[in-house]
Amino acid sequence: MYKKILVPLDGSATAAKAIGPAVEFARQCGNLAIVGATVTDPYPYAGLADAVPITADEYRASTLRAADAALQPLVDACKAAGLACECVVSEDPHPWKALLDAAETRGCDLVVMASHGRRGMQAVLLGSETQKLLTHSSLPVLVVR
Repeated sequence: MYKKILVPLDGSATAAKAIGPAVEFARQCGNLAIVGATVTDPYPYAGLADAVPITADEYRASTLRAADAALQPLVDACKAAGLACECVVSEDPHPWKALLDAAETRGCDLVVMASHGRRGMQAVLLGSETQKLLTHSSLPVLVVR
């Protein structure tokens, strides 16, 4: 049924809750491949004067280190389970869009991700990348709480 699972991670404890269920699901379904994905923000100081707190190269190096750290627990879990794991880091101001693009370009047919589970006004005010991904995705999405 499924061949490849996208697991979005942002380095938070909430996002990491998807790792165990995704790896176990992949293992039980015949050792499916897993794609770990994280999204970084574009350089926030583009177009500003020369007096910026950090250069674009320093910013990108810092965000790539953070992205690698966010993906490492998934890489470790996949290795322990004997599963293939590929990682992708995208730069986009809209994480949900970058995640769907990553799923499409990597041939994923399922997304397993965590949600903070915010409700009501808090969800409206803070926004939800999970909700945006669910709204725009044509792929099945398994949400872990």
